[in-house]
Amino acid sequence: MKGSIFIVSAPSGAGKTTLCRRLTEVVPRIVHSISYTTRQARKGEVDGKDYFFVDEDRFMRMVGAGEFLEWAEVHGNLYGTSRVKLFEMIQGGIDVILDIDTQGAAQIRQKGIDATFIFIMPPSLETLKERLMSRKTDSEQVILLRLKKAREEIDDYRLYDYVIVNERLEVALNELGAVILSGRLHISRIDHEWVKKTFGLDASGSRF
Repeated sequence: MKGSIFIVSAPSGAGKTTLCRRLTEVVPRIVHSISYTTRQARKGEVDGKDYFFVDEDRFMRMVGAGEFLEWAEVHGNLYGTSRVKLFEMIQGGIDVILDIDTQGAAQIRQKGIDATFIFIMPPSLETLKERLMSRKTDSEQVILLRLKKAREEIDDYRLYDYVIVNERLEVALNELGAVILSGRLHISRIDHEWVKKTFGLDASGSRF
């Protein structure tokens, strides 16, 4: 059985990356896709674990070679998802969760790729601002730009299958896990050949 793709989008600072990483610790058989990016690594980030950090020239060569399933410019930096690595995992029966911005999610949606789309929303813009400030990685001007962008991204929430408000991390994590587990039980994931063989159904007596 093939794996499934779960797309998670949110404004910067809403907690999507933390939620996705925590999810892989508590839900079996799901991995967090690692994106390529041209931004500088933040303190404590590790190449190949948090992101694949590359320069802009290499990133654009990858774009030209069609190596990305989706890519976008976000806050002056480039981010992209490897097409080959993603589909290798899917073909191997592994579920993959991608935390990508709304631009990247739109690209995947437009390509008609089967995926479940989940939007993580902050409880308020005031809370989002506090979280961005507490990271102490951006100037006040950059934070204001991120908040302006957040309004635009939140306006796209109707395009998603599920919306989770991340007010309390543990509650939001449980809700995200529930979405993943329910997706695994969807009728589209059922192996109909297994049902036929297991319960003695055949072409004349089966509706499959």
